[in-house]
Amino acid sequence: MLPFHTRQINPGFSPKRSIFSVQSLQVLYSKPVLRWLPYLFGLILTLWLFGPFLFSYFERPHFPLSHPLLPVAPEILSARAQKVREAYIHAYTSYKHDAWTFDELKPVSGASDNNFNGWGVSVFDSLDTMWIMGLFDLFEEGLEVVRQTTFPVEPGKYVPFFETTIRYLGGLLSAYALSGEPILLQKADELGSGLLPAFATASGLPMFAVNPHTGETRGGWTGGVLWAEALSNQMELCVYFSQYLCSLNVRHSKYLASLTGRAEYYEKTEKVMEIMYNANISEFPSQWDASTGKPTNTHFSVGAYADSAHEYLLKQWLLTGQSEPKTKALYLKVVESIIDTLIYVSPNRKLLYVTDANSGVPSFKFEHLSCFLPGMLALGVHTLDLPPKTKELHSWAAEGIATTCWLSYADQASGLGPDEMTMTPPSTPYTDFKWTTLLAQWEADGRPGGVPPGLLTSKPERKSGARDYSAAKSSYLLRPEALESFYILWRTTGAEVWRERGWAVFEAIEKHARLERGYASVSNVDSTPVVHLDEMPSFFLAETLKYLYLMFVDQEIIPLDKWVFNTEAHPLPVFEWSVKDRARYHIPSKMETSS
Repeated sequence: MLPFHTRQINPGFSPKRSIFSVQSLQVLYSKPVLRWLPYLFGLILTLWLFGPFLFSYFERPHFPLSHPLLPVAPEILSARAQKVREAYIHAYTSYKHDAWTFDELKPVSGASDNNFNGWGVSVFDSLDTMWIMGLFDLFEEGLEVVRQTTFPVEPGKYVPFFETTIRYLGGLLSAYALSGEPILLQKADELGSGLLPAFATASGLPMFAVNPHTGETRGGWTGGVLWAEALSNQMELCVYFSQYLCSLNVRHSKYLASLTGRAEYYEKTEKVMEIMYNANISEFPSQWDASTGKPTNTHFSVGAYADSAHEYLLKQWLLTGQSEPKTKALYLKVVESIIDTLIYVSPNRKLLYVTDANSGVPSFKFEHLSCFLPGMLALGVHTLDLPPKTKELHSWAAEGIATTCWLSYADQASGLGPDEMTMTPPSTPYTDFKWTTLLAQWEADGRPGGVPPGLLTSKPERKSGARDYSAAKSSYLLRPEALESFYILWRTTGAEVWRERGWAVFEAIEKHARLERGYASVSNVDSTPVVHLDEMPSFFLAETLKYLYLMFVDQEIIPLDKWVFNTEAHPLPVFEWSVKDRARYHIPSKMETSS
């Protein structure tokens, strides 16, 4: 290309209409310093046009993608972590061989099952497990499945809102947070948009199921909205979407002033939270009316229908960088009610357990699903600035209930825990065996023995008649809840006993649940040899094996102060606010919110 001063001038150009004549420009350009003026003007123009966006982007909260401690090289893994990693490979490659792109493998028959939308839930649900374990060949194959998925649903058919949110959407968002692969965020946005019509009710509480293409919805078999369904989408739809997606485009709704574009993700789920904030109750019932937004029963539980709602109160607070005081206050209020109303001590073995209640009357049912509670309490103790007495109380409850969860495994012939137990009811009034009643007496007596009621028993009991419970559902469904609590208790307390108990459970899974094709649920945990159920749920890949792996990796590769697990064990990164952001957008500081 010819130098500027030797090029032909466009004949249509009139020097009289320009600021400078051609000769003036030639003189200016001949000076070395002034030769850079056009570039300088261009830079100024660029900054003027795009500067507000660029600077506000870098000031915005930050999601740490591709955590620097991930993955751990296989050659330096502990022998136990290697064993768990190999178990995942066996389970997933069995699924690939016999049920690829179907939802789940039937490990006994080698058949496949489309029981969760038919989109390949075992792939979506365990993408982050592959990344955490460093199984990148499997991860790349999974990305191709994601890339080709259009989330098809026939007209007149529906997908469950809750399960689709926690398994598919949570899986996509977590895998994106870890890997930074754009297709994952693109598909998450596509799916999230399709799920939003579930909130199109008079109250704003979500319907049980939705067709993501037509927007049609339907209710569930209960006739109402389960509390767990209403409160177990905020991490996936509201918090992560509104803050991460919109930080790339526009300013935030609520946290960072007015939001356009993706505001609907935030607004739909926050309306649910407003119902709970304004309900002025502490014992949140398990069923609600979609039209009125009011409770329809008096069933208070931490088990089925309610479990994940409790944990999302704490986890929303943590995920938002501790910027929502109302959520923290509601969490503490609900936990106080759980401790006062639902925690009991068995009459003979003195086992601490959590049950459910109708109008305050306990059922003495203890579900495996409820074994998430110790982990939630331990996480709260670890992350919240609690008064010493409250911290002590929550720590005791976590340790005592987790020990009973462990004993429910160790007592059985197979070493695997039953899905549901009926605790032996007391012969005297049940109020005499409320944990708070026994604690008050223990305190009044001067804390004899130094160990609170319900925390003394840790010895397994192989005689079924002496266990203080009977199995109402004797199956082990490859569930993760007890292992989740063992993992969090180990991480937050450093007590190796929880890792040892986790390892004992893993060995029992290997001995009794492993088959030639993957792993199978067990029908009766107290009888060997076991009989298998023809199922390998996707949560075994997403949760059970992930928590086991993290339990035996010596490095804390998913720090609990930087990441928060959704109810399907999908880690999402904590939102980090700078001091400047907190001042600009009126977000309380951690010191203010802890008071």
